[in-house]
Amino acid sequence: MTRDPALVEISAPPYAEEMTTLTWDGYINARDLGGLPTELSSTGVTASGRVARGPRRERLTESGWKDARAWGLASVIDLRCAYEVGPGEGDHVIPDEVFAGIAIVNAPTEDQNDPEFMEVCTPILDSPEYWAHNWRLQPQFVLGTLEAIASSQPGTLVHCSAGRDRTGMISALLLGNAGVTPAAVAADYAASVHAMATIEQIAPGTEPEEVRSPAEVDEWMLDKLPIVHDTAERAHEIFDLLGVSIATRSRLRRMLIEQ
Repeated sequence: MTRDPALVEISAPPYAEEMTTLTWDGYINARDLGGLPTELSSTGVTASGRVARGPRRERLTESGWKDARAWGLASVIDLRCAYEVGPGEGDHVIPDEVFAGIAIVNAPTEDQNDPEFMEVCTPILDSPEYWAHNWRLQPQFVLGTLEAIASSQPGTLVHCSAGRDRTGMISALLLGNAGVTPAAVAADYAASVHAMATIEQIAPGTEPEEVRSPAEVDEWMLDKLPIVHDTAERAHEIFDLLGVSIATRSRLRRMLIEQ
């Protein structure tokens, strides 16, 4: 397949050094959404220590939770359906006191009991191809997620299971709303796909994932990254479709651009 140079630029832009990987013990595919280019901030970049993205929190060790607190963790917005939440085989046993003072809110982006949603989206749930169907079929859930983040105390971790798909969708909307350049948003998504490409099992009890090489990941993303790019570029239009209020948009933007 011949690659479009524009897509190559999106898939490997000069933003890797600006991404802040979070090294919380036991955790993978976690990043601070600060430091990304936006003209809406007086500093020219998004604020650090406000919003982080990651996979299922059950991966964190007790030491990892301490690492997260040191970062400033105050809130967790869990995008998973209720049945997905909780420790599984191989997860760490964490004392309840470790969570003291951290607000944990379950705000799923989708209802997997909806037959139409599952029929349309199941074949593409590991791809941004399903995002627009999520907005069309279940806008109230995506809206609820965004409102939950807007109501959270900054120092907010947003996560799903892998931290790639649902978290990728919400991160693209948050960053687009904060004026982050679409290419940087696409690069952030690409970083998550690469991070999870060598993980066979995302969560206990799930089917093994296909392990892919970096070259295979780049090939897979050729027609996916333009969707992420377009989502960031059209974030305000998508917010209109979802019915996101001006107050919620402003709060979400302030979380990422005010220093």
